[in-house]
Order: sequence, then C-alpha cells, then structure tokens
Amino acid sequence: MELYSPDQTDRDILTLLQKDATLTYKELAAILHLSKSPIQERVKRLERLGFISAIVALIDPNKFDNCMICYLQVQLTNHSVHNFKLFQQEVSKFQEVLECYHTTGGFDFMLKVVAKNMIAYNDFLINKFGQLANIGTLNSSLVITQAKRETALPV
Repeated sequence: MELYSPDQTDRDILTLLQKDATLTYKELAAILHLSKSPIQERVKRLERLGFISAIVALIDPNKFDNCMICYLQVQLTNHSVHNFKLFQQEVSKFQEVLECYHTTGGFDFMLKVVAKNMIAYNDFLINKFGQLANIGTLNSSLVITQAKRETALPV
C-alpha cells in the first residue's frame, strides 16, 4: 500500500464528508472552490487508501424505546498475545458488542455493548460473554444520559 499523507484539501474533504456523507462531488467542489473532477479523484484515492473506510447512516439510539448502552470493562486471566487476539476475535462475533478497545489501566479491554434492557444485558453476560475462556474481572457501567455524541475525527 502506498504511503500517503493527506494535504489540507484532502483534510477539508474528510471533514465535510464526516459531517454529511451525502454531499455530491459537485457540492464538495463548490464548497472548496475546486472543479468536480479533482474532488472525485481525491475522494476515490482517500477511499482506496482506507482514509474513508465506510459510508453509513448514524441512527439515534434515543429514538428506540428499548436501547440500553453499557460499557463493559474486562480483565483477562491470562495476558498472552494469543489470548488477547483470541478474545478480540470472539467478542467481535457478538452483535451486542458495538466497539472493543484494548486499553491501559486496571482492565485489559473496554467494550461498548447495546441491549434492549437489563434482562437482555444479563442474558448476554451469562449466556454469551460468560462462555468465553480467560475472563477474569468485569465491571459494567450503564449509560444514563448522553451529553455528547460525535463521530467525526478532527482531521
């Protein structure tokens, strides 16, 4: 893969698309005072190089009656590289796990988990997550309210 560092125009494109991925090449060109063709080429290059990994619709979880978000901190009992990789592979299979981070501090991983309610979360913990090998200490934090939700990276 070619090594590429985005210039300011690429960064501007990325900033705009993170806020509104429905912008057309023509609209991007007008905002950035460029022609459509170079914008299209730049976006395609950013996609090819993995700077743009997906174009998705963000859904507001508050619009659903039954949507509980939890952060689950996990400490493994064995800290080998193999066990870390195996854990990451296994939790990635659970549709309830939205995000998985290998972290520093008192826990090895932090997971963002979504469930319909406390009963569903408990079922996930016992019947799915609890079946994984090498699980030590767990700490669950339930989200009460969300003060900020931003998906755009400052580029």
